Amino acid sequence: MTEIEIMTTASLGDTSYLLVSGDEAALVDPQRDSWELMESCAGRGVRIRYALETHVHNDYVSGALEVRAATGATVAGPARAPYAFDHLGLAEGDEITIGDTTVRAMETPGHTAEHTSYLVFDGPRPDPAAVFTGGSLLVGTAGRTDLSGPDHTEELARAQYRSLRRLALLPDTTRILPTHGSGSSCSAGPAAAERTTTLGAERRTNPALTAADEEEFVSERTAGLPPYPAYYHHMAPVNRSGPPVLGGLPALRPLTPAAVEGLAGGGAQIVDGRDRASFAAGHLPGSICEELDDRFASLVAEVVPFGTRLVLVLPEPAGEARREAVRQLLRIGYDNIAGHLAGGVDAWAAAGRPLRSFRTADAAELAGHLAERRVLDVRPDRPDGGIPGALAVPLAELPRKLGELPRDREIWTVCGSGRRAVIAASLLDRAGIPVTAVTRGGAGDLVRPA
Repeated sequence: MTEIEIMTTASLGDTSYLLVSGDEAALVDPQRDSWELMESCAGRGVRIRYALETHVHNDYVSGALEVRAATGATVAGPARAPYAFDHLGLAEGDEITIGDTTVRAMETPGHTAEHTSYLVFDGPRPDPAAVFTGGSLLVGTAGRTDLSGPDHTEELARAQYRSLRRLALLPDTTRILPTHGSGSSCSAGPAAAERTTTLGAERRTNPALTAADEEEFVSERTAGLPPYPAYYHHMAPVNRSGPPVLGGLPALRPLTPAAVEGLAGGGAQIVDGRDRASFAAGHLPGSICEELDDRFASLVAEVVPFGTRLVLVLPEPAGEARREAVRQLLRIGYDNIAGHLAGGVDAWAAAGRPLRSFRTADAAELAGHLAERRVLDVRPDRPDGGIPGALAVPLAELPRKLGELPRDREIWTVCGSGRRAVIAASLLDRAGIPVTAVTRGGAGDLVRPA
């Protein structure tokens, strides 16, 4: 009897799967921090035989080599994937067995050129019980095809069309188990909240399967795609070459105020994970505010260049915060973490070092005064047409456009909820620009008709 366990990484919008048959297992599209899952399998007497990849990932660092190092599992993946490390390449029709379960490769290029799905056959049954579709068929949409660059987008979109038509021939009862889902920038269009589905449900409702023909599909699937995170450019090279094996969550070194000051002077970026109000009231000079929640690492990646050395200032409880911050950063390859400020902002102030601050406000305080105040809207998109008279610079573009901002008077930063507004304010504060961050309420309160 085949069991399939679902592990969702909500912060990235991704799902990994553990396929178990008898006392053997395969871990499909594993995250880098799968160590607890591997320990759980060992405790249950389940041997992980394969770390199975559907494609070279663009949105996170693969955990396949971590799985191999910890368990001796074979790394298996698309035969056309140009991995620089030893692996079992699976081409169309190739099979592996896990207990009494057969897994058969089905080449489904589109999301990437090498993309491969895997049909799951439970015992002797002739029809597949499930298919791991990776970034091909998603719940309510399909994987985007522009991540390999504009020169390949149309070619891959046409390949995606043909791959989806092949998948659509499977029985209605086949479980569809995608890697990407809601919250992932790897999807070409909004993905449904559900992580899994059936082929029958997708055939009836998924726009990617209902396009009249290939031309309509290509037009619909390649138009209006939002920008994807800048760190995506680095993930495929890391995953092709093979990321360093960590063997567990690294400890984070405690740093004195003097050490932090020296690191910052040498080019390290201080990232403060406390809440926005605490940051605005007092923070280390040059630091940026990235509240520690599920979106922490993805927002760090919006404004901090890949490879930058990081120093963390963390909220309490510090132990739990250290683990969560490091885990999220390692998932997307932000490995260069020098340590954290021991004792936090209090230790910095006690050592006689200065703090900076800026003002925060409610959206209501800005409403009605738009004409006399300079407003910077940092939302990634502006579906309502934008705030009248405001400067509009998406947060991800702000670091390289700071030099273009006027400095003759205070700037009010605004987004949808206050989260990006305070990050933007920390960037302006670092650049010496007077700023007030609208941290309660947002652009929706400023553009509503009276």
